Amino acid sequence: MNLNPEQFYDIAQVVFLIPFLYLLTQYIFKQLRKKHDFFSVKLMNRLFFYHLFFGAVYYIYALFNRSDSVRYYSVPQKDGYGWFDFFGTETTFIDFISYPFINGLGFSYEMMMLLFTWIGFMGFVFAYLFFKENISLNVTVFKRVDLLTLILFLPNMHFWTASLGKGSLIFLGLMLFAYSITKAKTRILGLVLGSLLVFYIRPHIFLLLIVGALIGFMTGKEKIAWKMKLTVLGVILAGLFLLQDQILAVVNLNNSQNLIADFIQFTSNRSEALSSSGSGVNMAGYSLPEKIFTFWFRPLFFDAPGILGVIVSVENAIYLLLFLKIFRMNFFKFILNAPVNVKMSLVLFLMTSFAMTFVMSNLGIIIRQKSMIMYFLFFVIYYFLAHEKSRSLGLKFKSISHSNERLPHAA
Repeated sequence: MNLNPEQFYDIAQVVFLIPFLYLLTQYIFKQLRKKHDFFSVKLMNRLFFYHLFFGAVYYIYALFNRSDSVRYYSVPQKDGYGWFDFFGTETTFIDFISYPFINGLGFSYEMMMLLFTWIGFMGFVFAYLFFKENISLNVTVFKRVDLLTLILFLPNMHFWTASLGKGSLIFLGLMLFAYSITKAKTRILGLVLGSLLVFYIRPHIFLLLIVGALIGFMTGKEKIAWKMKLTVLGVILAGLFLLQDQILAVVNLNNSQNLIADFIQFTSNRSEALSSSGSGVNMAGYSLPEKIFTFWFRPLFFDAPGILGVIVSVENAIYLLLFLKIFRMNFFKFILNAPVNVKMSLVLFLMTSFAMTFVMSNLGIIIRQKSMIMYFLFFVIYYFLAHEKSRSLGLKFKSISHSNERLPHAA
């Protein structure tokens, strides 16, 4: 696909949009720095330009490969449709968000790609806040590598959150929810906004998110009155009851008379459909551990689909090495006494992984889908390693998650 004069003009418009987004970002950083003394503007600015680079990479990729971003730009421009005609869940919600920018402000395809790239970047900002606020202790891996920096700069995470589509918005929603739930009373707006973004983009992930938060809340080490726990449980169950039709509709089960049987049939059909594509893997004969391993760590070098697959294989190898750091007996003792946000993160990651293994049999889709939940596994790993380091330094565990004190950096 060759660039025509109109596309060159659209790219020129993007050049003028970048300074505006940069200035807006600096204002947001200034406000966050006032609230959090640990906030590193320098690090986040590096991440800002790093993510913009991946926005450019994805744009070039989309010029020569099939991309859903083209569909997300064209559909809101259909004649005879108003803004609220697109209000709904999943794909139509992206159309709803895009509509005023495309039809009201005249954003080009390139400008929309940049806007959603910036939205994806804000997901990384809240991921940074979520990690750093709860874990003030620095942790290094592979002898000299700062773990948080490594996590923030993993390329695959940036690639799939740097384009017009669901990836950037749901990543922002998940990270905003994770950041806000740690202090829900004072961050109710962020909690509601994050919840709404996740629900309207992927209702089934919202269900898993709420279940994970509920389990973490009910079993976390924090001392919470049972009246409060029962109140929260009641509110969540009532909310799920009201939203059950939208959630079940995602897998065409809203009119089901036998949820279990119909879900098994749906997952079987979905898996067969995905496995027929170019990068499909035959997971039908896999055991559950093999399916889970495939979802978490494949492709690896032996089954990488193309150049992109080789790059992803390097990242998957890092995932595997990080995972092995918690594959020890004292981790299970740690998780039993872990706080709410750790248990929530682990439950959400495990439940989503379990659900995805029944419908994912295409490596390309696996690469994209797992990017939205990997940060929850990273949080658990980071928290555990910080806990172990605190023990080796003779520090109390609470100094990791409840103190802003800058603890010494050690390998």
